[in-house]
Formats: sequence, structure tokens, C-alpha cells
Amino acid sequence: MRAGRPAYEVAVRAEAALGEGPTWDPVTGRLLWIDVLGSRVHTYDPASGRRTVRRTEQHVGAVKPRAGGGLVLNLRDGIALLDPDGGLRWLHREPVPGRRANDAAVAPDGSLWAGTMRYDEAPGGGTLTRYAADGTAEVVLGDVTVSNGTGWSPDGRLMYYVDSPTRRIDVFDVTDSGTVTGRRPLAVVEEGAGFPDGLCVDADGCVWVALWDGAAVRRYTPSGDLDRVLTLPVPRVTACAFGGPGLTDLYVTTARVGPHPPPPLAGSLLVLPDTGRGSVQPAFAG
Repeated sequence: MRAGRPAYEVAVRAEAALGEGPTWDPVTGRLLWIDVLGSRVHTYDPASGRRTVRRTEQHVGAVKPRAGGGLVLNLRDGIALLDPDGGLRWLHREPVPGRRANDAAVAPDGSLWAGTMRYDEAPGGGTLTRYAADGTAEVVLGDVTVSNGTGWSPDGRLMYYVDSPTRRIDVFDVTDSGTVTGRRPLAVVEEGAGFPDGLCVDADGCVWVALWDGAAVRRYTPSGDLDRVLTLPVPRVTACAFGGPGLTDLYVTTARVGPHPPPPLAGSLLVLPDTGRGSVQPAFAG
């Protein structure tokens, strides 16, 4: 196993309360990310340094590109579409008092798998739901606490998933119809090392997971072995994704909520150049 402090850079110095969900958009060459509690969608163009910020009317759990242009948002009350002309409309609205959106990912078939959680983090109060392009919803997991990282193996035959309080990274088999079965632990994050949060899967099928209160990103092999630990200067590391022209740069979001005073870079978007090899992620089909 390799460990140590990597040569990170500050991509965007920010004070996001709960930075989350980095996603590379290969069509626009931009990195998308959000501030959940700040209700903001951010974009960052590493080639030009240009940034944009859009405020949402609700807490936002995730943002992903759409195949036809625009974005899909996992908002507090459901799934919304941001059209290329800037218009926002609901695809599936289902508000639940005391519940908010959290992490989401797009499956190889173009469906959106979106998580929720209770604001009070009550056990079993969250869900993981699959949304088809037409907004049809199917609850995949209905008894989770903090639905977080979700991702698929390069061949689409495995799905990885994190319900943070379990400390596990779970793996499922994916059927020919795209459903999941056979849930089992891939790896367990030990006590004192933080909680698994957002994740991404690289081109070699390894799982990179951010550690909340762990000040690190870890990489696990497809067999569940821990082979890399990248330590960072912020305790609340929330999610990671490969981006840049060659998908070799690892972007990492961080959170400012919690420690007082927060570390100087808490809430910023960090990047670790030439860290691995990612793969192009599908866009939402809706």
C-alpha cells in the first residue's frame, strides 16, 4: 500500500459549507460541483480558470450533465432539469418533510440513481432511487441512513455503494436489465479513520472513496484491498472524481461545516494532478 501527502493544488478556493459531488463534463470541459447547504451549483473550467455559480431555491444534493444538454439536479423535493436556456423544471417532485437530497450518480444505461437522507440523520430515513429518463421512479434501497457514493465498474457488471454510518463500501452484481442484487461488503473503513462518503471508480476498476473526518482519499482494488491513501489538509473530505483532458486529475470536494475554526482550505475544491486514470461517465438520458 502506498501512503503519504500528495501534491495537491487548490483548483477553487471557496468556503462551501458542504462541498460535494464533483463531476467532469467531457462535452463542456468543465468540472461540476455543489455546495449542498449553500444551495449552489458551481462550474470550473481548468483550461481558462473560468468559474460560474448558480443558486438553487432548495438544498441540492447532486448535479450531473444531461445527454441533450443542460443539467439534472437532485434537489430537496425531487429531481429537476436545468435546460440549456437556463429554465428549471421538475422531472419528478416528491417532497418528504425533514428529508433532503444527497449524492447521486448516472448508471451505464443513462438512469439517475439519487440518494436522500433525513436532516437529523435518523437511521433508515433515507433512500436510493432509480429515475428513468421520463421521470419514472423505482426505490432501489428504502432503508438507508446517509445515502452517499454510488458508482459502476468499467464493464457495468458491478455497482458500488456507500451508506456512510455503516462504514462499508458495498458491492452489488448488476443484472442484464440493470437491476442490482447480491449486496455484500467490498471493504470496511476502520474506527478512527473517518466515514466513507462520495466515491468514483477508475479505468482499472479500483474504487476511490473520500473519508469524512478522515482527511484522506483511499483507493481500494476490485478485490477490496486498500492500496493507496492520499492525505489532505482538510478533515471533512466529501467526494472525488477524475477530470481534465486526459481524466488523470483527481478533483476532491471538501466541507467547512464542523470544526471551529475551520481549516484554511475547508470548503475548497482541490485537485491532485496525474493521480490515476478515470473513464468517461455517462450523462443522464432525460
